[in-house]
Amino acid sequence: MPPAKKRTRSYDPAKIRTAVLAQLGHVQDAVRGLTPEQLAGPTRLGAWTVRELVAHIGMALTAIGRSLALPEPPKQDAVLLDWPFATSASSSAIDEFTKRLVQEHPDLDVYLADIARTLEQQLDTHPGTRLLDTNAGALPLADYLVTRTVELVVHTDDLNAAVAGLEVPYDRQALAACTRLLADALAAKAPGGSTEVRIPPYAVVQCVEGPRHTRGTPPNVVETDPLTWIRLATGRLEWPEALAEAKVSASGERADLGGLLPLMS
Repeated sequence: MPPAKKRTRSYDPAKIRTAVLAQLGHVQDAVRGLTPEQLAGPTRLGAWTVRELVAHIGMALTAIGRSLALPEPPKQDAVLLDWPFATSASSSAIDEFTKRLVQEHPDLDVYLADIARTLEQQLDTHPGTRLLDTNAGALPLADYLVTRTVELVVHTDDLNAAVAGLEVPYDRQALAACTRLLADALAAKAPGGSTEVRIPPYAVVQCVEGPRHTRGTPPNVVETDPLTWIRLATGRLEWPEALAEAKVSASGERADLGGLLPLMS
């Protein structure tokens, strides 16, 4: 858990809903055109094949229904920024569940279509204030839906990396929400005001203990693009590699974020 939390950023529930469904639609369109050979190919996620990656994308969304099927928690006991730091605890169970899904759903087109239809029904039926029992604690449905943008965007990037020539697009709102949540998680993990992290056009956060910048050019600045940031935050890209390939710029003695990354994996 992060040592401190800043005020959680607010998200427009309607835009997040639209973003989640739009990104799922992009994944559906891409998966529909994959061959059996491509689905059997490797990914950068250990031993997972592309088929298992797609099954996991679906699993991340059906998590909403699994939580809705449980009794509603009596009160909220977590905040949105708790979620990025709680994802690694259940990695072995996730792997087992994903492999079971592959066996149960050989037709991925039908699998994803069923998920999209069910998800829309669930979001129409339940208010955003409905509490869910999640791996991070009891969170409102509206907040948990923000975390689904992270799952979708991160794994869309995994899918693009796994299949040569595939270019699944990113919904702008989904990419923005994913970028902002992970940027805010960095600020929560390393609270302070000495370093400014810029991820245009979606996020700017202050972090790292030290002298607080108040005006003019900050003495410590990190800047990168959204996808590079997401890869760094989730362990898909190492800090030294990003620097060497000029995918991130870092200036100032407190601009080295290598010891703080990844935030989740």
